[in-house]
Amino acid sequence: MAKIKLKKFLYGGDYNPDQWSEDVWEQDIEFMKYYNVNAVSMPIFSWAQLQPSEDKFTFEWLDRIIDKLYSNGIHVILATPTASQPAWLSKKYPDVLPVDIHGRKRKHGARQNYCPNSPNFKNAARRIVEQMAKRYKDHPAIIMWHISNEYGPYCYCENCAKAFREWLKERYKTLDELNKRWNTAFWGHTFYDWDEIEVPSYLNEEYEYMPGRQKSSFQGLSLDYKRFMSDSLLNLYKMEVEIIKKYMPDVPVTTNLMGPFKPLDYHKWAQYMDVVSWDNYPSIKDSPHSIAFKHDLMRGLKRDQSFILMEQTPSQTNWQWYNSAKRPGMIRLLSYHAIAHGADSVLYFQWRQSVGSCEKFHSAMVPHAGHLNTRVSKELKQIGDELLRLDEILESVNKSDVALLFDWENWWALEESMGFRNDISYLEHIDSYYKALYKLKTNVDVVDPTEDLSRYKLVVAPLLYLLDSNTAKNIEEYVKNGGIFITTFLSGLVDENDRVILGGYPGWFRKLLGIWIEEIDALFPDMKNAIILEKPLGTLDGRYECDFICDVIHSEGAKVLAYYEQDYYKGMPAILENTYGSGKSVYIGTRPEQKVIEGLIKYYADMAGVKPILPVPEGVEVTKRTKDGKEYIFLLNFNNYDVCIELPQEFYELITQKLFGGRVVLRAKEVMILRK
Repeated sequence: MAKIKLKKFLYGGDYNPDQWSEDVWEQDIEFMKYYNVNAVSMPIFSWAQLQPSEDKFTFEWLDRIIDKLYSNGIHVILATPTASQPAWLSKKYPDVLPVDIHGRKRKHGARQNYCPNSPNFKNAARRIVEQMAKRYKDHPAIIMWHISNEYGPYCYCENCAKAFREWLKERYKTLDELNKRWNTAFWGHTFYDWDEIEVPSYLNEEYEYMPGRQKSSFQGLSLDYKRFMSDSLLNLYKMEVEIIKKYMPDVPVTTNLMGPFKPLDYHKWAQYMDVVSWDNYPSIKDSPHSIAFKHDLMRGLKRDQSFILMEQTPSQTNWQWYNSAKRPGMIRLLSYHAIAHGADSVLYFQWRQSVGSCEKFHSAMVPHAGHLNTRVSKELKQIGDELLRLDEILESVNKSDVALLFDWENWWALEESMGFRNDISYLEHIDSYYKALYKLKTNVDVVDPTEDLSRYKLVVAPLLYLLDSNTAKNIEEYVKNGGIFITTFLSGLVDENDRVILGGYPGWFRKLLGIWIEEIDALFPDMKNAIILEKPLGTLDGRYECDFICDVIHSEGAKVLAYYEQDYYKGMPAILENTYGSGKSVYIGTRPEQKVIEGLIKYYADMAGVKPILPVPEGVEVTKRTKDGKEYIFLLNFNNYDVCIELPQEFYELITQKLFGGRVVLRAKEVMILRK
């Protein structure tokens, strides 16, 4: 994997010089130097400016600005402009434009408005990328390549249908195997020719029963189409990377991911990225733990490696329903929050606030006022100054004793399958369990279920509905060798094609969990039940409400921890623990109150020997990065008030460059970075 050669925290953001006259460039550079900006990403959406017609390229303006930036100590994350094709390309080659899920052909406009399987789009993208790579391969300003931008939309055109059939042939080899995997005997959908297979859309009523919710009639087909589309877009990315690596093999490549973005399987994408980068845009209403989850999810794509915060906003966005300004101190706090979770950069969208179009009121490092005498500018200046003192943290990593399992294919299958409840949100349940892990005051890894789990003392997997046999075995081996595994209702039920594992629920996990589930009872939103603990469990004792789903469970060797209070399964198990090999597995067959989830996680974390990094008050986050035997402990006070923290020994604080020990006051929205 290629690494960034600039051994500094990257500070800066997206720069669009082609939107401004060259006299503004001079002021931009002076302002960048004032902020201590050392890296900008460009020219992300400049394909039309770089190639105004099929046979004409105009790189001269880009040459000038790259040279100006570099001569002033500012490096470039060079972006390929392929997220937004020029109008001439869409007009001359109509197959470039995508077809939506309703079967409607799109017109030119917006961005990410292309078909990933269009031969003409691929040819044009190859050409512009090759021109750029050849031209800038020896330029010392270039420290990284940023491929396209925020990949995403699916296409349902005939080019995609043809490519899908080829993808299926490669995956299944024969129609007999495909028919078996998709269970096409249901409703008489057996295929006898590859050309009979259509893309799943509203045109063929693939989603006829739950319009707007994308509940599929044939999950095998729709699940594979998601895999195919994620692969199709990934192939575009890989195509550009291959060209760039031909000319600049030692310069790292990335593309900006978007946290828990459902259409793309980022676990697969990360294999082809030298460094993970992502765009973080929390609302002011988002809780610190929900933001932390997204950082940990992105960092978990490449464990034991730092990541790049490619975009965040200096203050308000333009696209949320309510675009509130960040309160004083929050720009800095959220920037350090990213670093605390593994970022080696603080980059923003964007550098200078646009004068027109939809992003004109999206905040920027240089506001419409045109000067830096603003509250936001002063905070940005403070961050830029402080980052100069933190070089020793670069490439340190976050290691954890606990893991949360998160899987994109499981997400797709779980929410697209009909049955039980049709309002299931994977992220909602993931959030409940991540919040409980977050409260342990220790690092949390969010990883794919196929990862080596042996390093973890505790692994939690909410609603792990879909698995293949190898993944199920991976989890079994983890527990057998001494791990503690906690899972929930709707786990272990189906294989990779969304076919039920026969022999009794919970399918793959029946032996591991020591239970058999006779029925799965879905409760209406206004219905409640309750669980009663057999005996106190850590901080938990007595009766607690539950809702959503209640599994009707029989123990097959598992110890009952709690039972249901009412309904026809009154007195039957709701939560159970099973000894398996040298480890333990825990099954939570309903959705209990949040304090039950947190109490169970704490109880089993204590059993596993998971310790807090430091004991800190509620509302204070603590994380740790390590490198070369040194530990860097981050304390972030998300409270609106000061708190007192008792440090167990003397520490050196990197931002203030002072020694602290004993009782210290951490101000509201303040940060400390401690080194022993």
